Amino acid sequence: MDMRPDPFEPPAPIPRTVPPGRLEIIRTVFRNPLELWGEPSYTLPYIDAKFLNQRTLIVNDPGLIRHILVDNAANYRMSTVRQLILRPILRDGLLTAEGPVWKRSRKAMAPVFTPRHAQGFASHMLSQSLAFLDRYRSQSGDPVRRDIAVDMTELTFAILSDTLFSGEIASVTDDFAEDVNQLLATMGRVDPLDLLLAPSWLPRVSRWRGQKVLEKFRDIVRQTMAARKARMTADRQSAPDDFLTLLLEAGGPDGLSDEEIADNILTFIGAGHETTARALAWTLYCVANAPAVRERMEAEIDAVMASGAEPVTWLDKMPNVRASFEEGLRLYPPAPSINRAAIDADTWVDADGKTLEIPAGITILIMPWTLHRHSLYWEKPRAFMPERFLPENRDRIGRFQYLPFGAGPRICIGATFAMQEAVIILATLMHRFRFDMLPETSPWPVQRLTTQPQGGLPMRITAR
Repeated sequence: MDMRPDPFEPPAPIPRTVPPGRLEIIRTVFRNPLELWGEPSYTLPYIDAKFLNQRTLIVNDPGLIRHILVDNAANYRMSTVRQLILRPILRDGLLTAEGPVWKRSRKAMAPVFTPRHAQGFASHMLSQSLAFLDRYRSQSGDPVRRDIAVDMTELTFAILSDTLFSGEIASVTDDFAEDVNQLLATMGRVDPLDLLLAPSWLPRVSRWRGQKVLEKFRDIVRQTMAARKARMTADRQSAPDDFLTLLLEAGGPDGLSDEEIADNILTFIGAGHETTARALAWTLYCVANAPAVRERMEAEIDAVMASGAEPVTWLDKMPNVRASFEEGLRLYPPAPSINRAAIDADTWVDADGKTLEIPAGITILIMPWTLHRHSLYWEKPRAFMPERFLPENRDRIGRFQYLPFGAGPRICIGATFAMQEAVIILATLMHRFRFDMLPETSPWPVQRLTTQPQGGLPMRITAR
């Protein structure tokens, strides 16, 4: 008889059993798109449906996902609704650019995010994580109470600033995490006019409150660019060879325009760290509710730390830490939806020989949120079970059933950076401290571009 306790099932919307009406769809998408999806989205390989009079293909089949994102990616552009939401914030940043602009940006940034280059950031990630520990040290020895969601936003931003901008981001204030939350809660949510595909020049009332903080971020970008340009002009050898310098040197008649450079800097300052921050907070929450998992992680961390292993090796030497983070990414994917639209008509043949006709113009929804909790591809899909991602079990996970970083030409350029950063942060924090629940810790996942914990994640932090 298996006497192991049931694995922890963290909070998530229960799949709908009754299709919502038109007004309920609009209300739910505006409030929290994660609450919209019904049972078929978690049980069927794909669904051809009408969504506010727009024909929509909801895709979960890994083979069909590969076809759309990799094999015939050129036939699938960004969907209109997605661009209506993101372009007002990021304009021609890497997440929103298409065509030649996207190709120029991707080519310019690729050297910074090669695995070898990302490994060079490990010592910076460790030093920033160690410095952050001071927030958790109590003079009295009593536990410290902190909102881990806020803390992870600030820590990952400190690492981003140190590694990609050499600590030279201009005018960032102590309310940075609050500014990010404000930006995502206003500019980053779906407006009803987006669902109706209203033209972008029509004002979105729901986003007015976010314009001030968006302009604040753009001011930071302009000041950061100006300061680095002045330094490079005065003495190029004194300027660090980081992401910021690389982007500025990619400018010119045949490269990125000043506006495109600014858009990409804003993309990384405002959103580049946000995905990792959210996944870290959710992982710490899940681990706090899984004592056996935490014990394995702590033992592994303590052993590696005692060995004196360099942080660049931790990703390989800490499989339990890595697996817990990957399981956090599965349950709470930072990017819960991947949206495309077919340019031309297409066909796909499934493993049983059945042909699916994909008409031109149809909206494609590939949702890591539902894919990662899908009954066809995961055992106990709602449960926190990091052992799925241990080395001996990884070959059971298909490449296209797990998409925390996307896939194909537009796969997240910072995936290696994020994985290394996450393991270093978790190991550093959990080596010194233990994170536990508080009575008021009752998060609810909401989609605001990323998967955020509504109400934050207050936790009790005690020295080990």
